[in-house]
Amino acid sequence: MKKKILILTTGGTIGMKRSQDLGVVPTSEFLEFLNSFPQLNEIANIEVVEYSNVPSPYMTPKIMLDLAQNVDSYLLDYDGIVITHGTDTLEETAYFLDLVTTSRKPIVLTAAMRSGSELGLDGPRNIIDSVRVASHPETVDKGVLVVMNDDIHTARDVLKFDSGTVDAFRSPKYGPIGTIDPDMVIYHRNNYLRESVWTNVIEPKVDLIKAVAGMDDTYINASIANGSKALVIEAFGRGNLPCDLVPSLKLAIEAGVLVVVVSRTITGRVLPEYGYDGGGKSLQEIGCILGGDLQGPKARIKLMALFGKYQSAEMVKKFFNQSLL
Repeated sequence: MKKKILILTTGGTIGMKRSQDLGVVPTSEFLEFLNSFPQLNEIANIEVVEYSNVPSPYMTPKIMLDLAQNVDSYLLDYDGIVITHGTDTLEETAYFLDLVTTSRKPIVLTAAMRSGSELGLDGPRNIIDSVRVASHPETVDKGVLVVMNDDIHTARDVLKFDSGTVDAFRSPKYGPIGTIDPDMVIYHRNNYLRESVWTNVIEPKVDLIKAVAGMDDTYINASIANGSKALVIEAFGRGNLPCDLVPSLKLAIEAGVLVVVVSRTITGRVLPEYGYDGGGKSLQEIGCILGGDLQGPKARIKLMALFGKYQSAEMVKKFFNQSLL
């Protein structure tokens, strides 16, 4: 018996075409295409709903929360859901949904690197693959997945690695969780690192700062002045920063701002290894949290959800720390 799958569209390149005057822009043709795509109904019983039609740079955590609540409601009536999304913020939306949605049913995000006007467009194949994954019995309880270019990624691990190629999405730490061949969906491993933060509220005041050589404390001081609840810093290497930032970090912590240090590298964990002023060990000693192997944007998303659920910085710190690698 075929599964009942909902395709929920949000916008992005997958639903865009090139206009001679404007460049690549959203169109209204994508829904018509999905509703007349015969291969889809060979896989599952498909229904299509437009949630939004916006470029993914327009996505916000507030929109992600509304999307998550809609997904939970829709999944009461469907066996799985495929969400089409723009590529620029897809990894953040996927991780947010992975944290806050409550259903065990398949939730799959997909996108396209090429618009509907380009040769070799990748959108239709990614949609077909995503519906196959959402219909597969082994996809239940694997968390939110991202399907791109015949690979199945976990929301926690996936990154947009390239700005233009069709294999732009990769999981550099642990690799894809599975692949899609013409004859079957194949899972290579389980999703052991999934966690949940079930909340109906988020805290928007969480900032992200990337460390660069010779930086000063301007952005840290601005976060304090702006009343930020938490601050994520993408530090060098194992979690090290210029010593000139330490006084402002101490002020932030004294002011009740939760400071999480992650690495600006693509893979690897931060560790309390270096003891010099500004080194990871010294930062931990002044009260910074070392954020394991999470990337900066996802650490920010996680803190938004945790502060929405618990409000208290101490509670957030406990829950953030307990799930770190």
